[in-house]
Amino acid sequence: MASPSKPRKRRGRIASAALAVDAWLDSSLYEIGFKARQFWEAATIFSRRFRLHGWRRAIIEVLSEGFTMGAGGFVVLLALAMPAFEITAGDWRNQGDFAVTFLDRYGNEIGQRGIIQRDSVPVDEMPDIVIKAVLATEDRRFFDHYGIDVLGLSRAIFENVRANSVVQGGSSITQQLAKNLFLSNERTLERKIKEAFLSLWLEANLSKKEILQLYLDRAYMGGGTFGIEAAADFYFGKSVKDLNLAEAAMLAGLFKAPTKYAPHINLPAARARANVVLSNLVDSGFMTEGQVLQARLHPADVVDRGEKQSPDYFLDWAFDEVKKIAKPGQHSLVAHTTFDANIQKAAEESVEFHLRQFGKEYNVTEGAVVVIETNGAVRAIVGGRDYGASQFNRATKALRQTGSSFKPYVYATAMEHGFTPDSVVSGGAVSWGNWSPHNYSGGSAGNVTLLTAIAKSINTVPVRLAKDHLGIAPIKAMAESMGVESPLESHKTMVLGTSLMTVMDQATGYSVFAQNGFVGSRHGITQLVTRTGEVVYDWTKDAPAPHRVLSEKALKYMNTMLAAVPVIGTARRAQLPNIVVAGKTGTTQSYRDAWFVGFTGNYTAAVWLGNDDFTPTNKMTGGSLPAMVWQRLMVYAHQNIDLKPIPGIDHPWVDPEVAAKAEEAAKKAATDAEAQAEAERPPVLSSRTTQTLRDMTKVFQSAPVLDAPTLPETLSAL
Repeated sequence: MASPSKPRKRRGRIASAALAVDAWLDSSLYEIGFKARQFWEAATIFSRRFRLHGWRRAIIEVLSEGFTMGAGGFVVLLALAMPAFEITAGDWRNQGDFAVTFLDRYGNEIGQRGIIQRDSVPVDEMPDIVIKAVLATEDRRFFDHYGIDVLGLSRAIFENVRANSVVQGGSSITQQLAKNLFLSNERTLERKIKEAFLSLWLEANLSKKEILQLYLDRAYMGGGTFGIEAAADFYFGKSVKDLNLAEAAMLAGLFKAPTKYAPHINLPAARARANVVLSNLVDSGFMTEGQVLQARLHPADVVDRGEKQSPDYFLDWAFDEVKKIAKPGQHSLVAHTTFDANIQKAAEESVEFHLRQFGKEYNVTEGAVVVIETNGAVRAIVGGRDYGASQFNRATKALRQTGSSFKPYVYATAMEHGFTPDSVVSGGAVSWGNWSPHNYSGGSAGNVTLLTAIAKSINTVPVRLAKDHLGIAPIKAMAESMGVESPLESHKTMVLGTSLMTVMDQATGYSVFAQNGFVGSRHGITQLVTRTGEVVYDWTKDAPAPHRVLSEKALKYMNTMLAAVPVIGTARRAQLPNIVVAGKTGTTQSYRDAWFVGFTGNYTAAVWLGNDDFTPTNKMTGGSLPAMVWQRLMVYAHQNIDLKPIPGIDHPWVDPEVAAKAEEAAKKAATDAEAQAEAERPPVLSSRTTQTLRDMTKVFQSAPVLDAPTLPETLSAL
């Protein structure tokens, strides 16, 4: 049997050991604390030697705060710089080795894109007068700054304020190159921030000579030319190596406003601008007045190219299309396009006419248009008012909210889900979560038919359809199936047009209504041919076949409703004489964007008006200026052509009384448009006269042939 004293001894030893450990911990912690207090006291005594008072302390405090704010600012700058530097990740030097000559629908050459059509001339081989003229006008301190010329920017701001207008630009050559290589001309704060960082990046990665070389080779110079060598050949029929001072000054004056000062369009303006460049050469100290005197007395003459303007916005889009469909190894090509110069001119004229007439009244500065024929051929693209001032294509690149012009996609989805134009839906107040949209008038619309809802652009009806019957996913799928390529948000507010889309998207989507419910026929290239004449692409054979996205019943319902909008709805200013018009207006929040997208049996056209900087217009709606631009364009486009009916609508859908009123209003609108356009375009036959003459021709052709009398019989009869 074990002795009871042994466990007690064992427990005693354990307790003693625990007490020893506890005592060691206590003493160690005490020693550590004591030593720490000693160190802190010593450090405090030592630091008192460096304690500052008075003005010295104030300086240290300011520097301390400055370092703190600087660290925060560095983090912010890094966050802003990342998106800009991501753009440089690819092979940004490579423009691709495409060289494409473009022809219009009739086989006439309209321009070139791709590789600069003339070999680049090294900066070292260019005449000294050319380099000096460019630097004196564009960036005098180019070799002294590091991408951003702070002194030049300050001087430009001072001169602009003193002149109360923009008389000098502050962007350096490096900044302009950054914009040309990586960015668009869209006037936003984000673009300016990226431009600044990319300028610093270019300066860090390229020499000054390389930057200047790229700038002279890539800049747009008017007349469809890119690069100073191509411009020298186009305007003077010679190489840049052979330019004299007067010619060099004229080219140097083109960089900031190539369209405005293009000498083949406006030679007096080009010579006046060249004279300014000569003055800049003297003011900068690069040359003396005596050295430039001969150039002032004998300004440059240019090769007669006529006043034909290159459709640059269309060419930029068509060039992208060529790169999509061209096969590997087929890069030197001739592209037959769908471009129609007459419709393009009419579209440009309509935009410019209305912006000149009403731009200040509505506080709107820019516009974009896409015209698609019912067979899917893109006939015209207006990407802005002045390609020389801004190469940013607002028709194919600018993403803008669509407002109520998005509603047809909602209603098309509803038609496919069993609704009809006569279906009655409440137009009263509706809430979807914490979102409570209201109608334009602010009141309740009561119970209305879908036809009335779309014609009057009642907001609460499509919201109720999406909330209670359709959902967002089917509406998004419908828009995408109809040809919308821009990414659409899957948010409930999209039913009222908060998603961003391009003008090309809108024209493509609405063209489905004009093309009997089919999508996939939109095209800008009909054939690609090699320089030896081999056809390597033919749209009629190689393009995928169009496919139906709207059933015949849904199409008929939609066209019936959309044809009501210009008659009893928001687009009465879009009516055409004796032609059924269908379409939809759109106005976004704060009146930033205004749309009218409409179609006939012959053409679909989308019109957008707004400002590049997203500033609000002066309460401009889609039924005002955009509808007027569309109407003026379409009056011209429908002259001297066979009129086609809109699918599903063979005659006006309204009752005779309303139809008579609509026809009277359409005639008045057409008369006004004709009166406005009479002084600016040659007189042509109206659609009605043309149709009458064609009917008479058919009668004569179908009449029986009579035996012609002989000459003696004719004489005896006389």
